Amino acid sequence: MTGFRHVGERLVHQGHIWHVAVAEFESPDGERFERDIVRSPGAVAAVPLLFDAEGNASVVLVRQYRPPYDDFVIEIPAGMRDVPDEPTEITAARELEEEVGLRPGRLDPLLQFFPSAGMTDSVLHLFLATELIAVDRNTHGPEEAHMEVLHLPLDEAVRMVIDGEIHDAKTIIGLLLVERRLREGDAP
Repeated sequence: MTGFRHVGERLVHQGHIWHVAVAEFESPDGERFERDIVRSPGAVAAVPLLFDAEGNASVVLVRQYRPPYDDFVIEIPAGMRDVPDEPTEITAARELEEEVGLRPGRLDPLLQFFPSAGMTDSVLHLFLATELIAVDRNTHGPEEAHMEVLHLPLDEAVRMVIDGEIHDAKTIIGLLLVERRLREGDAP
């Protein structure tokens, strides 16, 4: 492909979902080097988009405690692909129900992206969720049990991105993509 070659790797930590490997590579000029890689099953996320009677767009976000930052983070609903071989659409729909109590009538793929290409092989599958129906939430773990569900006008959420109030990459990408889609008339 580019002259780089993956020589091998050794497992240094096996976690519940992720594991860490030290991988050895060879550069095009024959230099050998190692990199720590977090191996991940990947994740899904969805932008839940609603419209009021006048056609004004709003989104549903969560404000959730995130231990790595020891702080609350505003995010779109998301979750790990922790059920082997489960289709990404099913995982996204399940996460929407669990976290914000919404069942999507429609899930449109927005894109797939690498959330942190320098440290993990994770791929995040991002969706636009519409035709939403309220259902009971089914939270998992203390973070979800204490998360706050936020229903905001899309314009306000985008302003929060621009003003630096939203820091989460998947949320920034999702909100800006959906806002652009609506602005260009590519509404669901």
